[in-house]
Amino acid sequence: MALSYPLNLWRLSLLGAAALLVLAATACKSDYPASGKTADNKTQPRQVKTAKVAEIPIGETVTVNGNLAAYDQTTVGIKVPGRLETINVDFGSVVRKGQVIAQIEQQDYKLRVQQAEAALAQSRARLGLSPDGTDDRVTAEETGTVRQAKAVLDDARVKRDRAEKLVQQGITPRAEWESVDSEYKVALSRYQDALEEIRNRQGMLAQRRSELALSKQQLADTVVYAPLDGVVQEKKASSGEYLAAGAPVVTVVRIDPLRLRVEVPERESHNVRMGQSVRVIVEGDPETYLGYVKRLSPTISEQNRVLSVEADVRNNGRLRPGAFVKAEIVTNQTNTAITVPTNALVTFAGIDKVIIIENGKALEKTVTVGRRGDNWIEIKSGINTGQSVVLDPGNLQSGQSVSVAE
Repeated sequence: MALSYPLNLWRLSLLGAAALLVLAATACKSDYPASGKTADNKTQPRQVKTAKVAEIPIGETVTVNGNLAAYDQTTVGIKVPGRLETINVDFGSVVRKGQVIAQIEQQDYKLRVQQAEAALAQSRARLGLSPDGTDDRVTAEETGTVRQAKAVLDDARVKRDRAEKLVQQGITPRAEWESVDSEYKVALSRYQDALEEIRNRQGMLAQRRSELALSKQQLADTVVYAPLDGVVQEKKASSGEYLAAGAPVVTVVRIDPLRLRVEVPERESHNVRMGQSVRVIVEGDPETYLGYVKRLSPTISEQNRVLSVEADVRNNGRLRPGAFVKAEIVTNQTNTAITVPTNALVTFAGIDKVIIIENGKALEKTVTVGRRGDNWIEIKSGINTGQSVVLDPGNLQSGQSVSVAE
């Protein structure tokens, strides 16, 4: 009897272990897989839009780095000295050609115009013209000064002719004719002096007319106008400041279009021609800008063996002079490449992928990308022409059921 109790305890332990094994087996046959299968059957396929992988002409390109520069830059100065009365623009102001930028005090220049007008009226009066007329033409023989001298000359000529006849007839001594001839010569000289005086007055009138025009121009030059459409880069003067002739007021830059300046290596320079299109890419800006080659250097630089190239690039307001850019000069428009839309590419952790559809399931494909356009990306490897790629895949995962939306 002493040994029967431990033996019974050992049997009970075996029974308990067997019961645990049965419970474990029952748990392994639970409905977890079945419930998962049921959930999978209930999941609706995700509707997606697709696009075909296409081969399109994108052209051969020469890729270089460059800088954007203002198309034009000018420092606007004042043409006449004076105190700056007003300045209507500031740093960053957008200006249009012909817009008033600043103005010098005008009172002194208005007085000069009045003075020139008075001098002109005086010169016209000396020629027998109305003071306020605009026609300066005059006939010298019709002026009072010349007519008077002409009358004296005619009288002296008549007297001389009469005395000459009397001398020839022996009635009058020759000495009297010589006296009358001397009076005639004096009258002729005075007539010539009168003509010269009128011509001198005509010259003075022309001078007074030009002085009036100059004074009016100086008055007009007290107003400073924008010489071109652009933006004020720098304001260099302030109201109340006295400025000498030629003193700078503002610096204006024209930023549409912009000048793209690049240097093409000599080995690729023979492919660059006038008029070729240029794709401009700015870091941090998803948009690609289009330009055209407009200017080529006539020589290759001996220092660094490059060709200087300039292109004009239209600016939508987001480009700024001085920006560092990447430029692709399209040298052959007929070259093609396999491409997908830009919204089909997914980049995560530096890996580029697209999602295609196989047997109603989404399938990720790692790809190698190349050049980029406004709405396309070149695919160098990973997928083939004709395959369909999902647009805007978002969080779509490989293996997920999908259906193509019409």
